[in-house]
Amino acid sequence: MPCAAATAQALGADIFPRGDSLAGRGYTRPTGACEEIESLARLIYAMTAGAALLVQGLSTPAAAAEPKAQIEGALPADLRAAVARAVGDTDRPIENRFEARRRAREAAEDAITVLRAEGYYAYDVEPDVGEGDAPKALVKIAPGPRFKLGPARIDWIGPPPDAAAAEAANTAMALPPGQPGRAADVVAAEGRAVAAIQKRGYADVKTEPREVVVDHADLTVTPDYRIASGAIAHLDGIQLTTNGRTRPAWMQHLAPWRRGDAYDPEDVAELERRLLDTGVFESVTVALAPAADMQADGLRPVVVSVAERLKRTIELGASYDTTAGVGLDAKWTRYNLLGRADTFSALGRLSKLDTRVQVDLSLPHWRTPRQTLATRAALYRTSTPAFDQEGVMASADVTRRWGPNATFGLTGTYFTYGASVDLSRTSEVRIGNLTPLGRDIATFATLADMQLDRSDDPLDPRRGWRASARIEPTLLTGEGVLPYLKAQGQVSGYLPFDAEGRTSLAGRLHVGSILNGAIEEIPAPQRFFAGGGGSVRGFGFQEVGPRLADNTPEGGLSLVEASVELRHRLTDKWGIVAFVDAGAVGGAQFPSFRDLSIGAGLGLRYDLGFGPIRIDLATPVTSRRGQAPFQVYVSIGQSF
Repeated sequence: MPCAAATAQALGADIFPRGDSLAGRGYTRPTGACEEIESLARLIYAMTAGAALLVQGLSTPAAAAEPKAQIEGALPADLRAAVARAVGDTDRPIENRFEARRRAREAAEDAITVLRAEGYYAYDVEPDVGEGDAPKALVKIAPGPRFKLGPARIDWIGPPPDAAAAEAANTAMALPPGQPGRAADVVAAEGRAVAAIQKRGYADVKTEPREVVVDHADLTVTPDYRIASGAIAHLDGIQLTTNGRTRPAWMQHLAPWRRGDAYDPEDVAELERRLLDTGVFESVTVALAPAADMQADGLRPVVVSVAERLKRTIELGASYDTTAGVGLDAKWTRYNLLGRADTFSALGRLSKLDTRVQVDLSLPHWRTPRQTLATRAALYRTSTPAFDQEGVMASADVTRRWGPNATFGLTGTYFTYGASVDLSRTSEVRIGNLTPLGRDIATFATLADMQLDRSDDPLDPRRGWRASARIEPTLLTGEGVLPYLKAQGQVSGYLPFDAEGRTSLAGRLHVGSILNGAIEEIPAPQRFFAGGGGSVRGFGFQEVGPRLADNTPEGGLSLVEASVELRHRLTDKWGIVAFVDAGAVGGAQFPSFRDLSIGAGLGLRYDLGFGPIRIDLATPVTSRRGQAPFQVYVSIGQSF
């Protein structure tokens, strides 16, 4: 009886990996460890059963609490609900009439607060206690008519702002007469007026106590705001305070304003975001210097205080699975070595699947804000069912992120371009006669990649969509010269069935093609393969697609993958999914939907706070002889 195979899918692989690292992608080879697999299966069964019992226990309703006081009177439904929420519930019974009267008085005060907040100023509220052996706290409410807004106005204290700023403040209040006189609307209008004035350079704007006239004769609420705008503030450069190595000259180029520009609070907030995005600082504070620190030329600096994280970190990791055996990782990271929020790391990895020594250097805000230069060099050896490869590589990529004010709808869009060189020796099986084939190859590649993310969460999306496209013009040298183009694209969408997104439908489509090259001309490491946790679940790594006569995965020049998931949250922490994956790898240059490999399964999700941990159990619907009956995948974040 064949054993079940387990595959551990690690977190962190790119959607379209370059091929320079196979760590964490997992694959399955036939092994004799039946007892280990059966133990893992029992473990997964126990985890699932335990989670189901936990969910059942969490979903058991608690004893219903009672309102602290009963609300009596003819109230509109929405007002009654607001009063009930303010009064609240309790599970403690009333022991005597004194306790009932105290609760009634407290509930009456809560009701009055709600009535005034909602514009009911001619109210009549009476706390009372019911009769009988079990007295009840009562609140009798007659809300009276709802007051309407009168014409709001701003009285400027001191010199008024310029006409454009004054008009912007009046427009921002957005309090049309005749609307309900809600207290929250009156307070919020003042905040909007102040923000509109600050936006136009008046950094020192202040408010005096406002006057709100409640007229019981005509049932109106008329606010009169008292605002002192001050003078327009003009910005100087950045004044840096730091406990580390950050260079002030580098900091200056991050400012989203020019010297002499009028103050804009959004510019100050953007500078803070740019510094936090680097990941080098524990805390960042950005604020305009007080008026007393104004320079002789009338300009005011922006004061930046940063607390840098620990200079160095060391990370050690170990992994084990039944196919790749034991894996060991060690990573040393140095932050802000160059004084410009850079990150330098050295990685050593030892495993059956991927062994390497690798160094990375990341320079955020390189040459211009929101642009990162990432460089990498590695000495590596990989071993997969389809090929073995060892070599040395180097790459440099530049990623540009469009910010919140980008044009043409590009907000949140990432564009990456770069180049790489890879000198390697591959060992594979020659297509046709199945003889060993060794190639010494120099691979020169460039790339252009664009990613758009319009989903609501990077690790647990419930609504929205994502799209990405990538092209890699490549030149192979060694046994002749071969130029080709590798292109890939992926779209995914998320459709919630309810307002909270507790149940949602997710779908993914991924296609790829290699143009200008026969399959025997393209080295195996450059071809498309499919199967695994980030590809087609139910199949092991590289198990989808054609195979040679000796059962070696052949790979292909084209790829198509599709996934559909139904996701449901049982509680705030636990969720389940049902999914179907399909994929095909072909020898033609363009994807074909024939000969699809299909897998289906169920998954369990547990929310860690920043994202879900997932355990997926999948089985191949279409399988070939010798195919493992199921695969298990463990990772962090949804599968797509």
